[in-house]
Amino acid sequence: LKLQFLYLIGIYSTVCRHRHLQHTHTMASWVEYDKEDPFPIQNIPFGVFQGADGKGRCCSRISDLVIDLHELAAAGHFSAAANAALKEDKLNGFMALGRAEWKGVRAKLQELLSTSNSLKGDAGLRAKVLLKADSVSMVLPATIGDYTDFYSSREHASNVGKMFRPTQAPLLPNWLHLPVGYHGRASSIIVSGTPLRRPVGQTRPDDEKPPTFGACRLMDMEVEVAAWMGPGNKLGDVITIDEAKDQVFGLSLFNDWSARDIQKWEYVPLGPFLSKSFASTTSPWIITMDALEPFLTAGPAQGNEPDPTPLPYLQQSYPGAFDIQLSAELKPQGEASYSTICNTNFKYMYWSVFQQLTHHTVNGCNMNPGDVWASGTISGQTEDSFGSMLELTWRGSKPLKLPSGAERKFFADGDSVNLTGVCKGNGYNIGFGPCEGTILPARKF
Repeated sequence: LKLQFLYLIGIYSTVCRHRHLQHTHTMASWVEYDKEDPFPIQNIPFGVFQGADGKGRCCSRISDLVIDLHELAAAGHFSAAANAALKEDKLNGFMALGRAEWKGVRAKLQELLSTSNSLKGDAGLRAKVLLKADSVSMVLPATIGDYTDFYSSREHASNVGKMFRPTQAPLLPNWLHLPVGYHGRASSIIVSGTPLRRPVGQTRPDDEKPPTFGACRLMDMEVEVAAWMGPGNKLGDVITIDEAKDQVFGLSLFNDWSARDIQKWEYVPLGPFLSKSFASTTSPWIITMDALEPFLTAGPAQGNEPDPTPLPYLQQSYPGAFDIQLSAELKPQGEASYSTICNTNFKYMYWSVFQQLTHHTVNGCNMNPGDVWASGTISGQTEDSFGSMLELTWRGSKPLKLPSGAERKFFADGDSVNLTGVCKGNGYNIGFGPCEGTILPARKF
């Protein structure tokens, strides 16, 4: 009976999303753009740019225009709470207000930008509010207090297991029972466009010899999606699976850079440390749950024999995966353009962002506005959908060949890596913006 109830709830949710999608498709703006534009009126993401005074200013975006929300808030266009929060230099205060306020601000922006609104005719307000995107510098959208990285792609976890534990089962015994994660380093999350240095540390390339110290040789990416926390919970409280969907402020692209040779030596028994904490890159725009709602879909089946059924606190009564097409691109130093090296999809994730959040808080751990948790590497079943160089080159045994003739087992100094993401709607796209970083040489000791 419970399974039948969950099934009926899923059908009802699908019908509601279909109606929402039909309404979303009919939206039109006086801002001109084509149907492939990643930031149409159906998107309306949130971010922060650096103002002339050096302080952050909360913003949104439509097409190639950044919308200064500080100016709109100062003019009183939103609720009193939203007006106050959007005049802050980060989004944390706005994130804390909850989904009703987020929806209200987004709806007001869509109204101001719609074909029937007077903003088009208010030249003075437009001049203060609308800025060319290439004229501003984006910064981190929130002060990130804590960051957790999960390990929730079955294909990725299985590939790693096959490589490093070839005589054992690919998945460890706990993997199908809970979303595996570890606490990461929030201070080294950087916004797209920020270069990063190749890390140094201990490695042990020869198991018969002592470890050595030096620059990482096996520099890697991880194609991930990050979730950003909304209001959160008090210490000792739990965010249930039914509450989780209204607690997520939105999603961004996320490259969790990895030093594989450092990781191999250090990760037993407590997991990654220096191999992950040197840098993680996020795209500057956070895409809201309302913009992404039409792209909710069922994720991989859970509980089909011989797989275990998740414990009750992790069972979802609603679709938890998102149909986000993801790509990774590589541009070696000196080359003019990027080459695609991976195509994958966020819907492949076994554990959803909502299950991750519920599991994260089930012990009473408190989450605060602006906290981040990342999905873990997103890999599909085909070789071209693997979300890391570790998998794409199978530990370096199958070098990638680029159109220029260059080859890569792992990344070289000067390489630029960019992640892209898009949701394909009915006559419109929802994009995420760039998630790009360039590798600088290691510091010399």
